[in-house]
Amino acid sequence: MELYINPEPSSLPALTQRKLADDLEIEGRVAEILRTVKEEGDEGLRKIAAGIDGFVPESFRVGEKEVDEACEKLTESLKESIREAYGRIHEFHSRQVPAEVRWDDGAGTVCRRRWVPIRNVGLYVPGGSAPLFSTLLMLAIPAKIAGCGRIVLCTPAGRDGKVAPAVLFAAKLCGLTEIFAIGGSQAIAAMAYGTQSVPKVDKIFGPGNRYVLKAKQAVSREGTAIDMPAGPSEVMVLADGSAVPEFVAADLLSQAEHGPDSQVMLVCSDVSFAEKVSACIESQKAVNPRVDIIDKALSHSRIIVLPERKDKIAFANLYASEHLIISMEDAEGVADEITAAGSIFLGNYTPESAGDYASGTNHTLPTSGLATAWSGLGTDSFMHAVTIQGISREGLASLSGTIMEMAEAEGLDAHANAVRIRL
Repeated sequence: MELYINPEPSSLPALTQRKLADDLEIEGRVAEILRTVKEEGDEGLRKIAAGIDGFVPESFRVGEKEVDEACEKLTESLKESIREAYGRIHEFHSRQVPAEVRWDDGAGTVCRRRWVPIRNVGLYVPGGSAPLFSTLLMLAIPAKIAGCGRIVLCTPAGRDGKVAPAVLFAAKLCGLTEIFAIGGSQAIAAMAYGTQSVPKVDKIFGPGNRYVLKAKQAVSREGTAIDMPAGPSEVMVLADGSAVPEFVAADLLSQAEHGPDSQVMLVCSDVSFAEKVSACIESQKAVNPRVDIIDKALSHSRIIVLPERKDKIAFANLYASEHLIISMEDAEGVADEITAAGSIFLGNYTPESAGDYASGTNHTLPTSGLATAWSGLGTDSFMHAVTIQGISREGLASLSGTIMEMAEAEGLDAHANAVRIRL
């Protein structure tokens, strides 16, 4: 990791830069995949599967029998862990349902803002080398709590043509029945446009690689809503003398192993602590089977020495990390001054992996600096608000002067007449 000691304030914005990949080739390939699925439906999906995966399944839909057989393959211990995580995530997200707002001005006008579930949602759960069944919990649980009418799941099959058993167990636990063994940008296309097999949805949720990200961005320009344009995973650790170097190193590595494009950042008080963490990283990564991925991620990651508390906080807000670990004295006080972070982890005993799996918060979070304005997923992400107003004749009479004067000032005479004609 690159080390920066007391950098000049003018240089800090440059230190927030993420690794940017040249995606022109990917964008072209994704555009072709989207076009194929849009025009050819299931047949297009079969062509893509044959070209990318080397085989074409009889059916993309995963049947109930396959789900049950997959569930039998899991150990009871893992099943119980998934059930416990399910319970904790459900408890926290069930408390997030937004309340209706109602205002009566007492003069004949009543305004309301009511939340309703999105009717059709699509969930994308990555597979590949690390099938993320935890992500399924983070998506399906709030979707169910919100009351979404139809929930479609797409997730890639492995080399054996089967979806990972843990993903299917989590899907069954969440009550999902429309499950499709489709991955990559073709899965996003299928849910955005609909095919003979895959229903069209109104909003797509879930992380993925650059192909998935580009596909989500593309379909969002064509009328399908998406959760957020999330990029590679990232973590920042703020540390002072109360932090434990071994813990900090473990937290940095837990994000670096996500992928070669991931970025990890340590902001600490002195060079001595930075050196201790670096030594711990070397010893811990040596026994990690994903060491090659970790090394690539570390090559564009940074350690920044900023002795002052206020400077650490200011840089954290400038960076706007997906995950922010505060290993400092008065961690809660520091957190109260953070205005840009996807999710915050307090103290020496709150690892980021707790939020990834079972603390109860959602791990689908804004990346690439978007935490300055975007939120992580919650139950309200699967809902949208509708405003309602009802006005009596007397209420309209009391508002008429204001409405007509403003409409006429904007040159919209028909707006004014819509009030005038009623009175």
